Amino acid sequence: MNPILRNILAIIVGFVIGSAVNMFFISISASVIPIPEGVDNTTTEGLKAGLHLFEPKHFLFPFLAHALGTLVGAFFAAWIAASRKLLFAMIIGFLFILGGFVTILVLPSPIWFTIVDLLFAYFPMAWIGYFLAQKKNQKVINKF
Repeated sequence: MNPILRNILAIIVGFVIGSAVNMFFISISASVIPIPEGVDNTTTEGLKAGLHLFEPKHFLFPFLAHALGTLVGAFFAAWIAASRKLLFAMIIGFLFILGGFVTILVLPSPIWFTIVDLLFAYFPMAWIGYFLAQKKNQKVINKF
């Protein structure tokens, strides 16, 4: 496959799979850690109105969604990319942190969560995804 097409595919696949992982964790969060009574989590306005009722435990799954979505997306981008694998993993990290900034603007969260999320959920996870993809590539190469 043409390396340019493969690199484009790496970004698309990484973003789509990472986004699916992110949405999976967001979708199960309320069933694992129930939201406070009276909070409508079906709309942004409902979440904004009830955010003051959230405890730190309610931010666990959003963090996991952001971190694991980025990790998995970066892994696939680095694994598929034909060259400059770290760059493509970091592109996924950049796309996801952009989403994080948009989320902060649309749905303000406590400052402690914003700091933890922005510092640990995106670029560090993208690097770990790259590192894991390199390990997987080495195992495949060593088999031959």
